[in-house]
Amino acid sequence: MVERVFKSFADVANQLCEGYQNHSALQGQSRIFPNRKHVIQSLEDMQGILLPGYYSDEIHHAVSLIERLGSLQWSLSRQLHDSVPHDCPQGKCETFFCEVFQHAFSDAIQLIEKLPAIREILNTDVQAAFRGDPAAKNYDEIILSYPGILAIMTHRIAHEIFKLGYHMIARIMSEHAHSLTGIDIHPGATIGRYFFIDHGTGVVIGETCVIGDNVKVYQGVTLGALSFQRDMDGNIIRDSKKRHPTIEDDVTIYSGATILGGDTVIGRGSVIGGNVWLTKSVPPGSKVITKPEIQMFTSEI
Repeated sequence: MVERVFKSFADVANQLCEGYQNHSALQGQSRIFPNRKHVIQSLEDMQGILLPGYYSDEIHHAVSLIERLGSLQWSLSRQLHDSVPHDCPQGKCETFFCEVFQHAFSDAIQLIEKLPAIREILNTDVQAAFRGDPAAKNYDEIILSYPGILAIMTHRIAHEIFKLGYHMIARIMSEHAHSLTGIDIHPGATIGRYFFIDHGTGVVIGETCVIGDNVKVYQGVTLGALSFQRDMDGNIIRDSKKRHPTIEDDVTIYSGATILGGDTVIGRGSVIGGNVWLTKSVPPGSKVITKPEIQMFTSEI
């Protein structure tokens, strides 16, 4: 019995190893990758620093924060370094002898220096949620329980990392928030102050989307792209062209609305009704609704 099991496992192991030959990420070569668990831990550390007492167990003072920021900076440096395609000797980086690590170390400092500004804009998001939701009793309830706040806080962090050029790290963070909240915000999207996602489930915001200040979005809204260009082999042509819409200040978009295209602009102060489908721009102050269907009801006695 033991011999048969061993032979079975040996066959499985050989088949897996053969499969690794065409899988660059699993070939065991010198190319290294970020550790997803450690990336998420760094994200959670930043969330705890931004909202202590809510996303961490303690309220920090200056001395403890300096120590915590130092630890965060070192772990971030390692993950940023590991996300950049390059070959370290024997799969290990010689820290400051590696130019890539030097850049990562400097960029981690830049990111940490942005945390006060991220916290300041996150405060406006909490205010927008309280102002925009009559069911909200206080700020504590919003911070602790609203999925939109977790999603937008993660985005504020991931967006800064994305702008530094570490796209893989940013995507790991944004997709982690997506899995927890059902809200899918690409870290490349630019989002202004006082942003509120009400309910949240099913919201999708694409990479090149630009959202102004004081925008409110309900569940099931998609801010997406139109069809993609493909080459002769059917592969998507990847370029820097804007593919997703622009939402100007003071816009409200109700549940189920779909707005597509890089040239589509929703003018300031507009209201987009539920289940609207838009691929063209609308001027400021517009109100766009679907034509109500005429429904007939019959009853039998």
